[in-house]
Amino acid sequence: MSRWRFAAWISLSLCCVSSVRAGTLAQFRTVFGNVDVELYDQDKPVTVQNFIRYVQSGKFQDEFAHRLMPGFVVQGGGFTVTNRGTTNWQIAPIVTYAPITNEFGTGRRFSNVYGTIAMAKLGGDTNSASSEWFFNLADNSYLDAPDTNNFFVVFGTVLRGTNVLNILNNFQYYTGIQASNLVLHQYYAPPFDDLPLLYPSLADTNLLFVDISLLSVQITATNHQRQISWNSVNGKTNLVEYTTNLPPAWKTLASTNGNGNRYTITDPAATNTFRFYRVRVIY
Repeated sequence: MSRWRFAAWISLSLCCVSSVRAGTLAQFRTVFGNVDVELYDQDKPVTVQNFIRYVQSGKFQDEFAHRLMPGFVVQGGGFTVTNRGTTNWQIAPIVTYAPITNEFGTGRRFSNVYGTIAMAKLGGDTNSASSEWFFNLADNSYLDAPDTNNFFVVFGTVLRGTNVLNILNNFQYYTGIQASNLVLHQYYAPPFDDLPLLYPSLADTNLLFVDISLLSVQITATNHQRQISWNSVNGKTNLVEYTTNLPPAWKTLASTNGNGNRYTITDPAATNTFRFYRVRVIY
């Protein structure tokens, strides 16, 4: 049976339907490939909306993974590079919004196991998560422990791209002889004492950049027709569906193989007809 997820349920009037559990699709793009992640919108709404806010605000632009501990986690969302690709490049901390409420006990409970994404926070402060996230590279279920040092909130899971996580698990701590894919363990002060590099030279081109995008479904009306646009998922069947009824009875408007670009399709129906839309990706 195919696994499927959709990123949004949207009508022209921007009403939403939430009768079926499925979440926003986020894509983490790295030099090693893409990691597609379903976010748990309905179970961890504050956490997911906080993450989406950082993505949509542009605060994650030119961010990189600043911490990698093979067999444990890879962490990002804390720092970006300014003037990337120039001789004046610099590392800058992400200016954060206010910390969010810990949602470990909200909705369904998800454990910190391999292939999940969770929010980082300060030790001893349960409600201190802001911008930093991490992927679990192993079964780290002890991070679920009910104390102020733990309760790390899982807010999504990997649908595709565990091969990228496996590559990160094969990075080696730098001993002075590795030619590539290394971790500068204890070479710098925190938070860069576990900094992953593609090659053993501290240059912006050797940082492990992680560019994040969302499926970002949008509905617009042009020349008396509705257009549905979204960021397609490469190599997967992308379905645009609609319904005129609630509860929904979904019908296919378009089916296409994604290539990673932004797609736009036009609904030939008159704009005075009431319709809800959704985009599904077949995994």
